[in-house]
Amino acid sequence: MEPLHARYPFLQSARRAVEAAGVDLGEAIATEATVVERGLERVTAAIEDGTVGDPHRRTRVELLSYPVARVIVSLVDEPVCTRRYARAEASTAHERFREEFTAATELKSVGGDSLALADLLAEFDLTADVRETPEGYRIDVGAYLDLAADKRGDEWRLVNRTLADGEVRVTREELLALVRQAIRHRVADDLPLPVPDAIADELTEEVETVRETLADLELTREIDTVVPELFPPCMTHLLDQVQKGKHLEHHSRFAIASFLTSIGMTTDEIVDIFQVNPGFGEEATRYQVDHIRGDTSPTSYSAPSCATMQSYGDCVNMDDLCERISHPMAYYERKLDDADEDELTDWREQNEGAESDA
Repeated sequence: MEPLHARYPFLQSARRAVEAAGVDLGEAIATEATVVERGLERVTAAIEDGTVGDPHRRTRVELLSYPVARVIVSLVDEPVCTRRYARAEASTAHERFREEFTAATELKSVGGDSLALADLLAEFDLTADVRETPEGYRIDVGAYLDLAADKRGDEWRLVNRTLADGEVRVTREELLALVRQAIRHRVADDLPLPVPDAIADELTEEVETVRETLADLELTREIDTVVPELFPPCMTHLLDQVQKGKHLEHHSRFAIASFLTSIGMTTDEIVDIFQVNPGFGEEATRYQVDHIRGDTSPTSYSAPSCATMQSYGDCVNMDDLCERISHPMAYYERKLDDADEDELTDWREQNEGAESDA
């Protein structure tokens, strides 16, 4: 096992090195506590700060912690965990290979314990799709669209790029950013993995630790889609109570208001929903929602975790998915991920259509 593989464990050569060494991952999980600890650290660090933590000084521990981390992520089986973990592995690799590459690096491999751009392009079957030019690089438009599909920012939209002869012009830094996307795709694409029961039993505590970490954080990507039929049962119930004019306890009002702010609803929209509630006061309601959002307070507040909802008696009508998640936002994200985007209709669009018809 080489230091290069420990730094870039997603490489196919790293997997082959583990196989050649005859490592039994189940046995390693059962007998090597340091490997499991480092694997858990990779996942929790990914969730909390977008890194995979500090590398272990021992090459074997660092390399084996990668498949252990993937097993833990698979057992947790929540989209937000998988996304954050894959993004952290890719970001860490990106930082490392940027440091290794010099401005004069050409599209050629180097030997020893170093990684060249050519090696990464070959790793992801991009060698034929990328060519160096005096102005930078050009990448085949098909490969570009695949790697830039989920990049944020108008600068990545094809309409804003220079396209000629089926190739997109990119800078060196942009090419490295696209390679980072290729790494992220590889890490995430086959997760969750099937995990034998014997291995799952060994990692029960680690999985619970990750679930607790998820529950304590603001879990979601930036969501700006309001689809009530995909809400978790608890929030569907609270929203129904609000719309029926039923009195809600403070903790219940906080739960539904914080959930609605987290999915992108504006203060005005939330205030409109609460107007039918007994004791409604627009000024007080607006202040409370702005406080939750962080507009009038030092921090913003995320919706309560499932454990908190249960403790207050707000967890109702649990379904099968509720058994596998630890936060209402994780439920909503899973539903959005599983839905056909073309069939999703935002609640606000429906309301606009109804108003125009009227």
